[in-house]
Formats: sequence, C-alpha cells, structure tokens
Amino acid sequence: MCGQVGIIFGRKRRRPDERDYLCELFIRMLLHSEERGPHASGLAWLKTDGSHRIFKRPMRAHELVYEKPFQELLGQVDNETTVLMGHTRWRTRGNELNNRNNHPIRAGIVIGTHNGTIYNADYLFRRLGLPRYAEVDSELIFRLADRFAPEGPIDQEGLKKALALCRGQMSAVLASRLDPGTITVLKGNKPLCLRIHRQHRVVLYASEAAFIDFAVDNEKGWRELEVPPMTMLTIRHEDVRAIENSEFRFIPQERKGTLPEGVNA
Repeated sequence: MCGQVGIIFGRKRRRPDERDYLCELFIRMLLHSEERGPHASGLAWLKTDGSHRIFKRPMRAHELVYEKPFQELLGQVDNETTVLMGHTRWRTRGNELNNRNNHPIRAGIVIGTHNGTIYNADYLFRRLGLPRYAEVDSELIFRLADRFAPEGPIDQEGLKKALALCRGQMSAVLASRLDPGTITVLKGNKPLCLRIHRQHRVVLYASEAAFIDFAVDNEKGWRELEVPPMTMLTIRHEDVRAIENSEFRFIPQERKGTLPEGVNA
C-alpha cells in the first residue's frame, strides 16, 4: 500500500498567489497520504521544456516537507510546470535506505509513481532485456514506458501490450521528459481518485478521495472525474479538460501465490 498524490497543470497564466495555493493543496494531500506509506516520501515536477527535478528520502512526509530541497522545489513550480507528483511509500520490496527504490522513479526519459506490486517483475526484466537500477518492482512499469517512447511521446498501444504481461496490482502516473505536456494516468486495480477544477485548470489526483477533500476544504468548483478500473487516461497541458481514455489490461492478482482474478483452480 502506497500513496500517490499530485497536480496536473493545464496551460494558464497563474498569479503567484494561485500557484502558492495549489502548492499548499499538494502539501496537504501529501501529508494526509502518509498513512498509506510511512517508510519514504518524495516529489517531482516536470516542465514544458523537459526540465525536471526529483527529491525523495527514506523519511515520513511530515519530515520531508521541512527539508530545504523540498521547499526549494515547490518554490520552482511556475506556469511552465506540467505535473507535480508526490508519493508516500510503504515498503514491500526494496529497502527504502536505497533511495533508488523510492518514488518518484526516473527510468530513462520517463518519470512516474506507482501504487501496487508487480509479482512477475523479475521475470519480465529478464525476458524483455530491460535495464534495472533498483530493487523495487515498480521500476518495471516505467522501463516499459521508456522502451515505448523512442522519439519522446509514449506509444500507448505498445505500452498497453507490454502492461498486459504484468501480474499483480497497479495504478500509476507517468510522463516522458521529451513529451512533458502529456501525462499518462493508469487506474488499474488500486484506488486512484481524480478531480478537475475548470477555473484553476488543474486536475488533482490522490489514492483516496479523503486526501483531496482534506486539501480543498469545501472549495467550490471541484468536479470528480469518474474513472472505472482498467482505464488509461491521457491528460494534456494544453487543455486538461480534453481528457482521452481507453481500456488497458494486465493480470490482476491480489497476493503472490494466489490465482489471478477470474481463474479457477
């Protein structure tokens, strides 16, 4: 169990006070998300020119937010920022003291976060000949996306075919540094809630709706995006309202060693 929170920014000239407010929403969601992952936490942002920054540490979110690099990174969020990703990690595989295992993860040109476990990750790394720099199974998702982004944009049909080989649980948010205006959201068999605000021109996402409720504190204008499981969303910086969605598949499995859903003994 891990927590994912973040903001997907649409193109808009925001005044500093609005940017500060949205960053405050991010902090609130991240802090509330700590209950889903106390072992490590982190954030990343991506901008329209492909620049990015990642800061993550093996510490609770309530400690991370007071770290100088965290505050500096949030202070660098501007009108060119396309996505702000946050993650709170509950260790399953891969010691959090190896910071490569913590999220957000960069794999080639892809940056992302994941909630869930891919039980056949070791096998797929070997079978597909993917590079590996961490112990955590989550890296597989972003290595697959990187493989299907040879010219920058992620080939979503190719990624879907690769994801169909995965066994376990997933919901994830990812983007290519060479196509920073396109954010891919995978809502699989792990929870992920999204809300859009047309005036702010942003989409908030979190592993639990309560995290968003806590952050926005009854501010009007937020509308829930109803997204069924096994959906791939494409959200673009140019217009976050024009959301594309399609089905994707993998092999759902709640625990290692159990039969996948829909398979009888």
